Formats: sequence, C-alpha cells, structure tokens
Amino acid sequence: MKHQIPSNYREAVDYIEELPKFTEKHPLKHTKKYLEKLQNPAENCKVIHVAGTNGKGSVCAYLQAVLQAEGKKTGFFTSPHLIKINERIQIDREEISDDTFYDVFCEAYHVAQEMEQEGEGHPSYFEFLFGMGMKAFEKAGVEYIILETGLGGRLDATNAVESPVLTVITSISLDHTAILGDTIEKIAFEKAGIIKEGVPVIFDGSRAEATEVIRRQAEKMHAPCRKISKNAFEIREVTRNHIAFSRRNAYDKDVIWQVPICGCYQVMNAQIALEALECLLGNCESEPDRRKKWVDAVASIHWEGRMEEVAEHVLVDGAHNPGAIEAFVESIHLLYPEPEPLPIVVFSAVADKDYEWMIAYLCRYLPAKLYIVTEIPDKRRVSAEELKKVFERYTDCEVVAKSDIGDALKEAYDRRGESEIYCLGSLYLVGAIKERIAGGNNHAELR
Repeated sequence: MKHQIPSNYREAVDYIEELPKFTEKHPLKHTKKYLEKLQNPAENCKVIHVAGTNGKGSVCAYLQAVLQAEGKKTGFFTSPHLIKINERIQIDREEISDDTFYDVFCEAYHVAQEMEQEGEGHPSYFEFLFGMGMKAFEKAGVEYIILETGLGGRLDATNAVESPVLTVITSISLDHTAILGDTIEKIAFEKAGIIKEGVPVIFDGSRAEATEVIRRQAEKMHAPCRKISKNAFEIREVTRNHIAFSRRNAYDKDVIWQVPICGCYQVMNAQIALEALECLLGNCESEPDRRKKWVDAVASIHWEGRMEEVAEHVLVDGAHNPGAIEAFVESIHLLYPEPEPLPIVVFSAVADKDYEWMIAYLCRYLPAKLYIVTEIPDKRRVSAEELKKVFERYTDCEVVAKSDIGDALKEAYDRRGESEIYCLGSLYLVGAIKERIAGGNNHAELR
C-alpha cells in the first residue's frame, strides 16, 4: 500500500479509514512483530485484558474510574468509536488529543511501511490503532492499561500482550457466529483464549455452558479463577437515572452502591469490575475513606450509548446482538413495568448480525406504538425496506421505513405524543444519532 505520509491529523484519519480496503486480519505473530518494531511500547505496564460478548466497555469504564480514584494513571484501548476515532485511545478517561493522535500515528506509519517493504504485510486497521494506543500509553507514562478485545479473544490483536496482570471475561452470548462459532461453548472458547499461564481470571458465571469452558481453560493454564454470579449482589432500586445495589459479602452488605445507568445488566458489570479491582488492589472495606472513593468513582462513570438519554424523551442503547437485546428489554420492564403510553422504537442493524432474531424478540417482549426502521451509514447496513418486511412478519403494529436517520428521528418526534423513543440495534446507529443531535443547536431541531 503505497502512500505519501499524511501531513496532519485529518489526513492520518483518512489513511486509517482506508486500511480495510487494502489489508486483512493477520495472525498474532504478525501483531507481535509489529509491536516489536514499535520497540514493545508500554511492555512494563500492568495490563488488564477484558473479553466478552456484552459488557466489556462498561466493565472497563468502572475499572478506569476506580483506578483513577486510587491515583493510578490509566490507559484504555477500546472499540468501536461512536463519533470520533480518538475515542479508541483514552488516558485517564479522556480521549487523546488530535496532536497526540497524529504523533503516534507517524510512528506507527513508519513501522507499517517498513513491514510492507519487507514483505510482512501492512498492519490491519485494528492492529494499526492498537500499536498507536500502546505508543500513546508509553508516552503518557501510564501505570495500568485496560485492553478491550475487538473480536473474540484467542486470535484478537490485543492477545499479543503476553503478560497481563489480570484477565476478565464478561457475559457471553451468540454474536459474530460466522467467525467465533455457532454455540455458546465455541464462543466461550474463543473468549477464554485470553487466559494466560498463572494469571487470575474474573468472569461472569451467568451461563453454565460458558462457565464450564472458562473453568476448564483456567485449570489448563493454572490460572486462579473467580466466577461472579447474580447471587453476588442485590438490586435495591431502579430509576431512570441510576440503579442502586448492595454487594452480598461480609464486608459491605449494608453499603449502597450506585451505577448512573439504568440498564439492569450494569450491576453485574460493576460487580465484575469491583471483584477484579479487589484482586489487584486488595479489599477496600477495612478503610472507610478508601471505600467511599470507590463508591463515588463507580457513581461517576459515564459510558456513552448504554441506556443513554441523549435528548428529551430519546434513549439510545448499543444493543446489537441477542444477549444485549434481552438485557435491554429486561431493563425497560424494570423501569416501566406497564408502559403507558407504549414507546416508539427506532431500529437499524448490520447484515452480519442476527437481526431477525432481535426483531422477533422486540416484537414479542417490547410492545410498541410504532416501529421505525432506518439505515446506518455503513456498507454492511441492512436496507430499511428489508427491516420493514422482517418486522411485519412478527407484528401487527405499524412499521415505517425511513432510510435517512434524520428523517427517522423526525418521524419519531412527529408521532411521539407522550411516548418515549428507544433507538437500538446497532452501535453505528447510536453514534449517528449522537452526532446528529450534537450537531444541532438544540434538541428541538429534531422535533
């Protein structure tokens, strides 16, 4: 891939966005070679490696918040981004600046060109950004790095890091089945591929099929493992703005924790993160001041696109696979046991997801006043007309197709009455809606 070196941030982003057209996924040895040529950036940092189908990003957000409260400088590598590519590389919960992004881009670019000239192949889109992230973390002098896997775990580029201090596996459900396998067991095997020799693993034990696979891999790798079940916590209160819960242990069963996101699944995510942090930093319960720091840190997190109210009466959620759709519907039922009036649902999806399953589940368990289907700005999008046909197979409610997201939002507002508007089905949809709303002078422009 011949290219004159980009001369500024905008050109650098354009270069990276072109990479999927010219590169393909490489084996882990290629990523390791890439990191070696980058001089093994941040190799002395403490890495927490996080995999799972749903909840990865939220768990990472809780980890970041508490580590920062503990005075630890922290880097976070995540994907995908919702609006701006810088979101993928964060330091102390802030995305890196355009100048820093361009600085580490240049280093990654020169190494990529060298690899290509040597016949080893240009790093893929994800690899390239991963290398940039590790360079950014090294330059910032972070102590902890939180790595969120991109896809799967065993073969993911982030698994090139060989000596994490801890691995974490969140909830597992069917997603990317063409790549990871068509059963929970097969997908769990891919996720469990991040478990390293002797390195502790904390995991969501909600599904027996996944638990057995993870435990077997942990035993093989002599890795201490801790299963987190729903018995580890008790939900005390659910409101539109937060969920309050207590942890069922001898230390803090009377301490009330709050997550400022109304998704019921967030309590499990927070519990997993707290167990992981206790594994790394020790229990905070014997020190009331320290415990308060942790409680306040958990209550402070903001994780975009998860049960997020982005405008008055508009809630977006990145649910884009069966497990996430189930969790979304459960959360809505906790918030509104008998919704009156019925909501309006705005939905879009990409072709490689099981969108028919998601639509069937929504129609069965989330009655709506109106379904509006739209198209995301991505080549993998499913057409609005195709989505409309699928919805009409599962519901007698009115279904409206609007290929433009702006038109879909306007239709939702025009027809809203007293209803709430729920937008879901794809993280790309969340990003597009947030970008459109942020671009307006006020939310009333969408009405």
